[in-house]
Amino acid sequence: MEMLQLLENIKAEEASVQKLFGDEGQGVRHNGRKSPQYMAKLTEAAQLVAGVISGRRPAYHLREALSTSDFPNLFGDILDRQLLAAYQDWPQTFRNYTHVAQVADFRTVKRFKVYGADAVLPPVGQQEQYKSDQFQEASPYTYAVSKYGRVIPLAWETLLNDDLGAFSDIPTRFGRAARRSEEKFATQLFVDANGPHASVYTVGNKNKVNATNAGASFTATNPPLSIPALQEAMAVLANQIDEQGEPITIESLELVVPPSLEITALNILNGVQLWQDTNNNAGTPDTRLITTNWMKGRVNMNVNPYIPIVASTANGGTSWFLFANPHNGRPALEVGFLRGHETPEVFMKSPNIVNIGAQVDPMNGDFDTDSIQYKVRHVFGGTVIDPKMTVASNGTGA
Repeated sequence: MEMLQLLENIKAEEASVQKLFGDEGQGVRHNGRKSPQYMAKLTEAAQLVAGVISGRRPAYHLREALSTSDFPNLFGDILDRQLLAAYQDWPQTFRNYTHVAQVADFRTVKRFKVYGADAVLPPVGQQEQYKSDQFQEASPYTYAVSKYGRVIPLAWETLLNDDLGAFSDIPTRFGRAARRSEEKFATQLFVDANGPHASVYTVGNKNKVNATNAGASFTATNPPLSIPALQEAMAVLANQIDEQGEPITIESLELVVPPSLEITALNILNGVQLWQDTNNNAGTPDTRLITTNWMKGRVNMNVNPYIPIVASTANGGTSWFLFANPHNGRPALEVGFLRGHETPEVFMKSPNIVNIGAQVDPMNGDFDTDSIQYKVRHVFGGTVIDPKMTVASNGTGA
């Protein structure tokens, strides 16, 4: 029975290794290391690490392998792939309603808004000269990417005592931290301590959910999330016009809610039918309209857990937001990543200790302290591009 369980564990381990390092695996930065010989060595190294972590192989096997010439490179590739796997598996929402871009370096980048020549054509009389138009350029939007990261020092004794458990968990933790950092950064672009960001959702931008921006058929101000409130928010978006007074066409929408409104949003978007009562002049309902839930095909739901964390003072659990899909045209937000470094990178500090008569062992760490250090680095930035492409309600009804 024990032998059967051992064989099953080996098969499961090999399957996970093949998925991580085979054709199903995610691409990594080591583009030059894709030869069959290298991939065979990489798989063997991964199985060795997995065997030591699971306890099926003694820890000294890993220490011996780390002393060979090629294993440190293979091991770095393993860490890199584990980091990317954890980074890509962690759920995110901001990429659904934010334009994601690449920037060349750390200098400030500019995003220009150019408009003109696409307004309704004016009439031209017989033998009259055609009226000219000019391209106009608004003030550019600017931002610069910044560097984020941390160092994790581990004691040599810790690695030995924990059977390398903490050691193997580092890429997963780094990947999770990177995804969380991106999500919180993007959230802070449109949420402040009191809910909808005061500099994004303004009277001038006409993107607050209220009767003034929605039109005469609506009366609510900052309504809690509901079917009528979502209809009002869509009316606010539909009333937006560009710099030439032309309507802005929006085909699909992204609803962004905190975790406390997830059930409400699911009920709205997954309902089979919508019922609406029409009142006569006396104010008494005399007609009931029943229709299929057309919102389900127009609106996508996104649950952002950082809304209540950023809106820590007020309205964190009641605020909700509606974005035009960033692929429809000009986006509301942009988050940029440094070109060539779009995903987080993990590093291991080179050891400065050598055993007498032996090769350098990366697991020996620092000469003075035996400390072994790992570092994660991630580079990104962003800004608000066009507030007209988003509307918000703090959900207070006032």
